[in-house]
Amino acid sequence: MDAEVQPPLIVPVRRAALLFIFITVLLDILAIGIIIPVLPHLVERFAGGTAQAALWVGVFGTAFAVAQFFCSPLQGALSDRFGRRPVILLSNAGLALDFVLMALANTLPLLFLGRVLAGVTSASLSTANAYIADVTPAEKRAASFGMLGAAFGIGFVIGPALGGLLGAIDLRLPFWVAAGLAAANLCYGWLILPESLPPERRSRFEWKRANPAGSLLMLRRYPQVFGLVGVTVLSQLAHYALPTVFVLYASHRYGWGEQSVGYVLTLVGVCNVIVQAGLVRRLVPRIGERAALLLGLLCGAAGFALQGLAATGTIFLCAIPLMALWGLAGPSLQTLMTRQVDAHEQGRLQGAVTSAVSLTGVIGPAVFSQVFAAMLVAGSVGLSGAPFLLSAALLLVAAYLSQRLTRPAPAPVARPL
Repeated sequence: MDAEVQPPLIVPVRRAALLFIFITVLLDILAIGIIIPVLPHLVERFAGGTAQAALWVGVFGTAFAVAQFFCSPLQGALSDRFGRRPVILLSNAGLALDFVLMALANTLPLLFLGRVLAGVTSASLSTANAYIADVTPAEKRAASFGMLGAAFGIGFVIGPALGGLLGAIDLRLPFWVAAGLAAANLCYGWLILPESLPPERRSRFEWKRANPAGSLLMLRRYPQVFGLVGVTVLSQLAHYALPTVFVLYASHRYGWGEQSVGYVLTLVGVCNVIVQAGLVRRLVPRIGERAALLLGLLCGAAGFALQGLAATGTIFLCAIPLMALWGLAGPSLQTLMTRQVDAHEQGRLQGAVTSAVSLTGVIGPAVFSQVFAAMLVAGSVGLSGAPFLLSAALLLVAAYLSQRLTRPAPAPVARPL
């Protein structure tokens, strides 16, 4: 039986505070996106060659995910104990200092330390989700979570483009700009952001729950939530087909160069923003979180399947708007999970989700790159889309689990007198 959930206490918060949560996620993602085009080249300077740099970039990504895996539950537990505001502000401060460190780093170990610290301080998204759960009525949460998803899309559209322009001037300039954005975010939040978790709703800090195993065990008190975290993991794992093999796949199968890939990624970002910022707020209240979750996962599966089978680039492009509807799933998942969890444990919920999802960053790139490489060795152009077909299969499994986990309880049968 599910644990009894306390009725949520919705805290009145100034509109500027909600705007800040949107801006803090946008600026954090923008800051991360800015360094994407230049970090591999900076690593290459220190590593002494492209092959060695490729290996180190993989190590950097794994280290970031591992640090996030261990630290996200700790940050969630701290936000449940001390409030959301200090954790968000400390995260912004840590991110600013981290970018300064990477801007000044003159050795590979210092650059590596910067990526680890980025994983340690990346609390803004999970704590922002907890903040939204604190201050937003359940029926409006999907729209708010959708806005955070839109911030993601905008950040990843603008960030890499801006980073490429800045990197052409100086390879370290994007890191300084990213540090400035994070510092500005800290100052803005210090002045604007009120606390969303009142003292009477806070919980004791316990080390046994402030770690990945303890946070997941805590979720076992909420069986539906525990299962939906698994759905989230499958969905996020499927996503890694795109950052891992898309560039190589597009070049191998369609002959697209860097400029074409840039245009395609811009189209992906624009479609995602339209869904997250516009469609979620209108469609989810009409059809409900369960239907939106299933629709999003099935559209994502169909989009991946079409991309994996697309014989021409035009067909691949046609799949992008279809796949963008996958964006309905994330806000619906977050809303369904936050409905089930006590108000004083929302931070731990988000820490547990972020920790579990971070594992996909450890295994996802290896899985999809190996599948892609194996298909290339097999020698068939048609088989090179196998990573996208694997993602489609993962989303179909996620949709099946979602359907089972969220189906309404059967109505009680009246007994004859």
